[in-house]
Amino acid sequence: MNAFNRISLAVSIAPLAVSIALASAVALPVAQAAPAVEKTVGIASPFVAADDGTPLYVKDWGPKDGPVVVLSHGWPLNADSWESQMQFLAEHGYRVIAHDRRGHGRSGQPWAGNTMDQYADDLDAVLRAKGVKRATLVGFSTGGGEVARYIGRHGTSRVDKVVFVSAVTPIMGRTATNPDGVPEAVFESLRKASLDNRAQLYKDVASGPFFGFNRPGAQVSSGLIDSFYNQGMQAGSKATYESIEAFFHSDFREDLKKVNVPTLVIHGTDDQVVPIATTGRATVQLVKGARLIEYAGAPHGITDTHKDRLNQDLLDFLRR
Repeated sequence: MNAFNRISLAVSIAPLAVSIALASAVALPVAQAAPAVEKTVGIASPFVAADDGTPLYVKDWGPKDGPVVVLSHGWPLNADSWESQMQFLAEHGYRVIAHDRRGHGRSGQPWAGNTMDQYADDLDAVLRAKGVKRATLVGFSTGGGEVARYIGRHGTSRVDKVVFVSAVTPIMGRTATNPDGVPEAVFESLRKASLDNRAQLYKDVASGPFFGFNRPGAQVSSGLIDSFYNQGMQAGSKATYESIEAFFHSDFREDLKKVNVPTLVIHGTDDQVVPIATTGRATVQLVKGARLIEYAGAPHGITDTHKDRLNQDLLDFLRR
């Protein structure tokens, strides 16, 4: 083979060698990258279980490491009734917890257990489930009774301070030992209206005495009336019916004597639902060192009608 032929052969073989080398390289096993690990995040449930298994809906707002404030709502409402206070306090660094009472709002509607004792035990279940070691307990209207009964049954080991807002304590209804209480006829009329047409009852309460919209010159808010109505209708009929007995006739006088932490009582002087003379002013007489703030001319529903003042009073008390 002459030199020319050898050069031609080499030139023709070269591309083939390159192709074989490339094919071999491609055929070599390549280390496989480890598959990406997908992170799964569990969905936190907004419910905790009462001791009898009833699901209790709980709102838990604000920084989880902040001082804890626990709010108990009134009849026939739910935790949404506290939204102004919850947002305000959470924005000021507090962890704010509020639950829907059994039979109300998004909580379960068991057939039994619509009593003040059970409400108090449910509050205890919420505190335990949420890992609350110390908290300021704030109760509005029926919720004030719930807070008092909680202390009566469970003590103050988890309680830092207490606030009663338009609360039914120490006792709302008229009895032999509470002759100036709300007449029994009011209790009977509430129960009858609840059975006859509770939807209309909620409209009448909200458009009348609850927010003071029945007073001359009152600025009526259809939004507040609708909110009260909607929350009431979200609750169960039996639960709200039986709750009337719980808030009207429960006697919290012995419970209040067990309150041994700083206590603030806030009440409107024109509360037509839970008159201040036999509730707010009487409560401070039973709780040693309690302080009373009276809102002149204010109605029952001051969590809405006087929310800015109430929010600031709560914050000032918490900071002390």
